[in-house]
Amino acid sequence: MNKPFSAACERNRGPILAILKQAFAGTGRVLEIGSGTGQHAVYFGAHLPHLTWQTSDLAHNHPGITAWMQEASLPNVLPPLQLDAGRQRWSTVNEVYDGVFSANTCHIMAWHEVGGMFAGIGRVLVPGGVLCIYGPFKENGRFISHTDEQFDAALRETAPHMGLRDLEAVLELAAEQGLLLQANHAMPANNRLLVWQRFGPSSARPG
Repeated sequence: MNKPFSAACERNRGPILAILKQAFAGTGRVLEIGSGTGQHAVYFGAHLPHLTWQTSDLAHNHPGITAWMQEASLPNVLPPLQLDAGRQRWSTVNEVYDGVFSANTCHIMAWHEVGGMFAGIGRVLVPGGVLCIYGPFKENGRFISHTDEQFDAALRETAPHMGLRDLEAVLELAAEQGLLLQANHAMPANNRLLVWQRFGPSSARPG
Protein backbone atom coordinates (compact mmCIF):
# COMPACT_ATOMS: atom_id res chain seq x y z
CA MET A 1 0.00 0.00 0.00
CA ASN A 2 1.00 3.63 -0.37
CA LYS A 3 2.12 4.89 2.99
CA PRO A 4 0.00 7.64 4.58
CA PHE A 5 1.84 10.92 4.89
CA SER A 6 1.49 13.85 7.30
CA ALA A 7 3.30 17.06 6.42
CA ALA A 8 2.92 18.18 10.03
CA CYS A 9 4.84 15.12 11.23
CA GLU A 10 7.66 15.96 8.85
CA ARG A 11 7.80 19.54 10.12
CA ASN A 12 7.63 18.87 13.84
CA ARG A 13 9.64 15.66 14.19
CA GLY A 14 13.02 17.41 14.49
CA PRO A 15 12.06 19.84 17.26
CA ILE A 16 10.22 17.08 19.13
CA LEU A 17 13.20 14.73 18.86
CA ALA A 18 15.48 17.35 20.38
CA ILE A 19 13.31 17.34 23.53
CA LEU A 20 12.75 13.58 23.62
CA LYS A 21 16.50 12.96 23.58
CA GLN A 22 16.62 14.65 26.98
CA ALA A 23 13.25 13.61 28.39
CA PHE A 24 13.62 9.91 27.48
CA ALA A 25 17.38 9.66 28.11
CA GLY A 26 16.84 7.26 31.01
CA THR A 27 13.80 5.52 29.55
CA GLY A 28 13.60 2.03 28.07
CA ARG A 29 10.01 1.28 27.02
CA VAL A 30 7.76 3.95 25.51
CA LEU A 31 4.08 3.65 24.62
CA GLU A 32 3.01 6.02 21.86
CA ILE A 33 -0.68 6.90 22.08
CA GLY A 34 -2.19 7.72 18.69
CA SER A 35 0.63 6.74 16.33
CA GLY A 36 -1.36 8.07 13.36
CA THR A 37 0.55 7.59 10.12
CA GLY A 38 3.48 5.90 11.87
CA GLN A 39 5.98 8.55 10.78
CA HIS A 40 6.87 9.66 14.29
CA ALA A 41 7.37 6.09 15.46
CA VAL A 42 9.94 5.18 12.83
CA TYR A 43 11.74 8.53 13.04
CA PHE A 44 12.04 8.50 16.81
CA GLY A 45 12.80 4.79 16.84
CA ALA A 46 15.69 5.32 14.42
CA HIS A 47 17.14 8.25 16.36
CA LEU A 48 16.53 6.83 19.84
CA PRO A 49 17.77 3.26 19.45
CA HIS A 50 17.96 2.71 23.21
CA LEU A 51 14.14 2.82 23.34
CA THR A 52 11.62 0.10 22.61
CA TRP A 53 8.83 2.08 20.95
CA GLN A 54 5.35 0.56 21.21
CA THR A 55 2.93 2.01 18.66
CA SER A 56 -0.85 2.12 19.22
CA ASP A 57 -3.93 3.54 17.55
CA LEU A 58 -7.40 2.74 16.30
CA ALA A 59 -7.54 -0.31 14.04
CA HIS A 60 -8.12 1.63 10.81
CA ASN A 61 -4.71 3.32 11.19
CA HIS A 62 -2.79 0.09 11.67
CA PRO A 63 -2.13 -0.65 7.96
CA GLY A 64 -0.45 2.72 7.48
CA ILE A 65 1.64 2.37 10.63
CA THR A 66 2.65 -1.13 9.54
CA ALA A 67 3.66 0.12 6.08
CA TRP A 68 6.06 2.67 7.59
CA MET A 69 7.41 0.05 9.98
CA GLN A 70 8.01 -2.49 7.25
CA GLU A 71 9.94 0.01 5.17
CA ALA A 72 12.07 1.17 8.12
CA SER A 73 12.59 -2.38 9.46
CA LEU A 74 13.59 -1.22 12.94
CA PRO A 75 13.88 -3.90 15.63
CA ASN A 76 12.93 -1.44 18.41
CA VAL A 77 9.58 -0.28 16.94
CA LEU A 78 6.78 -2.70 17.76
CA PRO A 79 3.56 -3.42 15.80
CA PRO A 80 0.59 -1.30 16.85
CA LEU A 81 -1.74 -2.18 19.68
CA GLN A 82 -5.43 -1.54 19.07
CA LEU A 83 -6.16 1.26 21.53
CA ASP A 84 -9.01 3.74 21.70
CA ALA A 85 -7.24 5.70 24.42
CA GLY A 86 -10.19 7.70 25.71
CA ARG A 87 -13.02 5.18 25.47
CA GLN A 88 -12.01 1.80 26.84
CA ARG A 89 -10.39 0.23 29.88
CA TRP A 90 -7.08 -0.22 28.08
CA SER A 91 -7.56 -4.00 28.13
CA THR A 92 -5.32 -4.31 25.07
CA VAL A 93 -2.33 -2.85 26.96
CA ASN A 94 -0.83 -5.69 28.96
CA GLU A 95 2.49 -4.12 29.87
CA VAL A 96 3.74 -1.20 31.91
CA TYR A 97 6.03 1.50 30.53
CA ASP A 98 8.55 3.99 31.83
CA GLY A 99 7.69 6.44 29.07
CA VAL A 100 4.52 7.56 27.27
CA PHE A 101 4.35 9.89 24.24
CA SER A 102 1.40 11.39 22.39
CA ALA A 103 1.22 14.09 19.72
CA ASN A 104 -1.79 16.10 18.59
CA THR A 105 -4.40 13.99 20.34
CA CYS A 106 -5.86 16.15 23.12
CA HIS A 107 -7.59 18.59 20.76
CA ILE A 108 -9.02 15.77 18.62
CA MET A 109 -10.57 13.81 21.48
CA ALA A 110 -13.66 14.90 23.38
CA TRP A 111 -12.78 16.34 26.78
CA HIS A 112 -14.06 13.27 28.65
CA GLU A 113 -11.87 11.15 26.38
CA VAL A 114 -8.84 13.23 27.35
CA GLY A 115 -9.72 12.34 30.93
CA GLY A 116 -9.94 8.68 29.94
CA MET A 117 -6.53 8.87 28.30
CA PHE A 118 -4.91 10.26 31.44
CA ALA A 119 -6.62 7.60 33.55
CA GLY A 120 -5.16 4.96 31.23
CA ILE A 121 -1.73 6.55 31.44
CA GLY A 122 -2.08 6.34 35.20
CA ARG A 123 -2.50 2.58 34.88
CA VAL A 124 0.51 1.88 32.65
CA LEU A 125 3.15 4.47 33.55
CA VAL A 126 5.46 3.28 36.31
CA PRO A 127 6.54 5.49 39.24
CA GLY A 128 9.39 7.64 38.03
CA GLY A 129 8.17 7.30 34.44
CA VAL A 130 8.01 10.21 31.99
CA LEU A 131 5.03 11.45 29.98
CA CYS A 132 5.50 13.74 26.96
CA ILE A 133 2.53 15.32 25.21
CA TYR A 134 2.86 17.56 22.14
CA GLY A 135 0.25 19.89 20.69
CA PRO A 136 -1.47 23.27 20.93
CA PHE A 137 -3.07 24.45 24.17
CA LYS A 138 -4.80 27.49 25.58
CA GLU A 139 -3.15 29.08 28.59
CA ASN A 140 -5.08 30.85 31.34
CA GLY A 141 -8.19 30.37 29.22
CA ARG A 142 -6.74 32.33 26.31
CA PHE A 143 -5.43 31.41 22.90
CA ILE A 144 -1.71 31.95 22.45
CA SER A 145 -2.26 33.40 18.98
CA HIS A 146 -4.96 34.38 16.51
CA THR A 147 -3.91 31.39 14.42
CA ASP A 148 -4.71 29.08 17.33
CA GLU A 149 -8.11 30.72 17.70
CA GLN A 150 -8.82 30.10 14.02
CA PHE A 151 -7.63 26.52 14.33
CA ASP A 152 -9.92 25.94 17.32
CA ALA A 153 -12.89 27.34 15.38
CA ALA A 154 -12.12 25.06 12.44
CA LEU A 155 -11.91 22.03 14.74
CA ARG A 156 -15.25 22.81 16.36
CA GLU A 157 -16.86 23.30 12.97
CA THR A 158 -15.58 19.87 11.96
CA ALA A 159 -16.85 18.24 15.16
CA PRO A 160 -18.22 20.05 18.24
CA HIS A 161 -16.32 17.80 20.66
CA MET A 162 -12.94 18.92 19.32
CA GLY A 163 -11.00 21.99 20.40
CA LEU A 164 -7.85 23.29 22.05
CA ARG A 165 -7.69 22.39 25.74
CA ASP A 166 -6.88 24.64 28.67
CA LEU A 167 -3.42 23.81 29.90
CA GLU A 168 -4.47 24.27 33.52
CA ALA A 169 -7.29 21.71 33.14
CA VAL A 170 -4.88 19.22 31.56
CA LEU A 171 -2.46 19.74 34.44
CA GLU A 172 -5.25 18.87 36.87
CA LEU A 173 -5.91 15.59 35.04
CA ALA A 174 -2.21 14.81 35.20
CA ALA A 175 -1.96 15.64 38.90
CA GLU A 176 -4.75 13.16 39.64
CA GLN A 177 -2.44 10.44 38.28
CA GLY A 178 0.56 11.52 40.35
CA LEU A 179 2.18 13.38 37.45
CA LEU A 180 4.18 16.53 38.14
CA LEU A 181 5.00 18.91 35.29
CA GLN A 182 8.75 19.11 34.72
CA ALA A 183 8.91 21.28 31.60
CA ASN A 184 6.68 23.26 29.26
CA HIS A 185 8.64 23.68 26.03
CA ALA A 186 7.65 26.28 23.44
CA MET A 187 7.65 24.63 20.01
CA PRO A 188 7.21 25.89 16.43
CA ALA A 189 3.77 27.01 15.24
CA ASN A 190 2.62 27.85 18.80
CA ASN A 191 2.69 24.23 19.94
CA ARG A 192 3.96 23.03 23.31
CA LEU A 193 5.76 19.92 24.45
CA LEU A 194 4.77 19.14 28.03
CA VAL A 195 6.96 16.82 30.09
CA TRP A 196 5.73 15.20 33.31
CA GLN A 197 7.28 12.72 35.72
CA ARG A 198 5.24 10.21 37.70
CA PHE A 199 5.74 10.58 41.44
CA GLY A 200 2.57 8.86 42.62
CA PRO A 201 2.12 5.07 42.71
CA SER A 202 0.55 3.22 39.80
CA SER A 203 -3.23 3.14 40.24
CA ALA A 204 -3.55 -0.37 38.82
CA ARG A 205 -2.00 -2.90 36.52
CA PRO A 206 -3.43 -2.74 32.99
CA GLY A 207 -6.11 -5.19 32.05
